[in-house]
Order: sequence, then structure tokens, then C-alpha cells
Amino acid sequence: MEYTRKIVTEDGKEYYGYGFGSDVERVCELVFNTSMVGYQEIISDPSYTYQAVVMSYPLIGNYGIADDDYESDGAKLGALIVREYNDEPSNFRAKETLDAVLKRYDIPGIEGVDTRMIVRSIRNLGSRKVLITSAEKDLKTCLDIINRTEIKKDAVSTVSSKEKKEYPANKNKFIHIVAIDCGMKSNIVRRMQDKGLNVTVVPYNTSAEEILGLKPDGVFISNGPGDPTDVPKTIETVKKLHSKVPIFGICLGLQILALSYGAKTYKLKFGHRGGNHPVKNLKTGKIEITSQNHSYAVKEDSIIDDTLKVTHINLLDNTIEGIECEKDFAFAVQYHPESAPGPQDSDYLFDVFVENIMRFNKINGK
Repeated sequence: MEYTRKIVTEDGKEYYGYGFGSDVERVCELVFNTSMVGYQEIISDPSYTYQAVVMSYPLIGNYGIADDDYESDGAKLGALIVREYNDEPSNFRAKETLDAVLKRYDIPGIEGVDTRMIVRSIRNLGSRKVLITSAEKDLKTCLDIINRTEIKKDAVSTVSSKEKKEYPANKNKFIHIVAIDCGMKSNIVRRMQDKGLNVTVVPYNTSAEEILGLKPDGVFISNGPGDPTDVPKTIETVKKLHSKVPIFGICLGLQILALSYGAKTYKLKFGHRGGNHPVKNLKTGKIEITSQNHSYAVKEDSIIDDTLKVTHINLLDNTIEGIECEKDFAFAVQYHPESAPGPQDSDYLFDVFVENIMRFNKINGK
């Protein structure tokens, strides 16, 4: 069978395969994910906006798509690249095929390529631009398209909530959280509801005055796509919230919190994406296996010692995975304690957030 689709990297490499999903041409940032399961959560995670995700696990699509497993209101990634796509899923919960969902959300897929070779190239050369196109298009034209196409920097504004939303707690119901939505996964809200938190989700560009006007017991900064310096308004908002309320951030939320305290961030060569990243908790000495999805990290030498403290490190490359400002009851982690998909070693962090709120309220006589 003749190849129908190919991917072309900005350094001129071509990988031929067969198309599934939407038959569209697209330029994205090329990244890889090492998770063995959870492709539905991955395609619906807003953090993958404008990215072409290479799945290192070879068989994708075999359990279909279930209505309850979306992490947002639809598929969000730029493109999906797999070794073998299965269009006949075996799963009593499945309602659709992966192909059908990608078609509905206008996302191209390609199968039959050597994903091991592509992952190795990303590790060696780093994340870079890639074009998903028809197999017939000549290389020069492809490179011209890549060179004149810039990856957009409006990812957070694209995926953030456009209006305020309310989510009641599943129990207790006496703590109110305002969640700044930079591209938040649905399971984060579900975990907070399960912990007894009433959650008000607000757009990424909501001001500190508006947030404090909602009288929250705590503020959460969500995960999301792109470079954290692309959202200066959110950084300024968080800066104004220092010491006013306890703060908890996840992933992009950590980077935003760090920037609000004057630290700096940088882009990793190929990022961290998968469900098996070992992280050491420097407070307890324990190792947590974590779910991760990010391209940026905090520069260690930019942290001001008397303000922020590093609480977690990645054991694969020693990058910062957790920070806190004890006096302001603010902390954040670079990974995803809500999982979906991934291990649940770090779910305790939601309890830490609740404990911080209780201590803050007691100190301030609330």
C-alpha cells in the first residue's frame, strides 16, 4: 500500500506513513510522550495545544474513546503520531474510535512511521517544528511552509475558560477555591471537589481584585500550554495575591508562581511528558512516580533563597519539580498530582493545600 501522509521536520527529515483522523496540513511543535495508556486524556489535555505528540508506546486506539475520560471539552492537540493505530477497539466503555474523534476536531494523525527513530531524534536534537502533510508534497515546498509558519503564542488564551464557572464540593463544602484556568484538566477540579472544596473557575486574565472580590479561601493556578512568559497578566495577578490567600500551582502554575516571585524560566531540550517520571520530595526524602507534561522549567540559580525554597527535584535531570514560599502559604509542583493518566503517588498535595488553608485561616482568625 502506498504511503498517504508524511511528517517533515524543520531540519529536513521525512517520515512516511498512513493517515487517520482529519486530512489537514498542519505545522506544530514536535514532542513525545512515553505513557503506555491514556491517549484519550492526552489528546484532550489543553497543555498539548499546537503540539504534534509522538506516542512512544506502539499500539494506540485499541480501547477506543469513552465519554467519561475527556480532560476538557474536546481534543486539543495539534497532531498525533503513532506506530500502529487500531480502529477496532475492544472496550465495553468505548463510544467512538480515536479516528472519529480526531476527524471531528480537525486533528491530523499519522501511523506506520518509525516512532522509535522519531523519539530518538527529539532526544538528540530537541523539540522542533514539524509539518504533517500529504506524502506527495516535495521537500522544498514543505520546508518553505515550515520556515514561514510560526508556532502561535496565544495558546493559554485559546484554551482558557471565557467565563466564570462554579463547581460545588462533593463533601464538607466549607472551603472556597478560585482556580485560575490556564488550560486546566477536568480531573483537577474533580480531585478538589472530592477533597471538599467548592471551586470557582475564572479565566486566565482575571485580575487580583476580581479574584479577591470572590472571597476565596485559597487560589489555584492550573496547568496549561506554552511559554509562561506569554501570560504576563496572570503573573502580575499572582504577584498581587502573595500573602493574601494560600496558593497552589500545578505545572504551568508552578512556572507562573516562580516568575511572580522574581525567578526565571527556560525551555527544556525536549521537555518531560509521560507517566513514569521519578521525583524526590526533599522534605520527606521519598520518591514519587509522577505524570508530567511540560516544556519549561525554573532556573535554579534564579531562585531567591530567602523567598522561595525548592521542595522537589526530578531524578532524571535534577530539574526543579516543586517550590514553596512558607511565609505566604504558597507552593507548586511541576508535575500532575491529579494523574489522568498516571500514578497517584502525589494526590496528597491536594490535602497539603487544604491544610495550608486551615492554618492560614487560624492564624488570621477566620
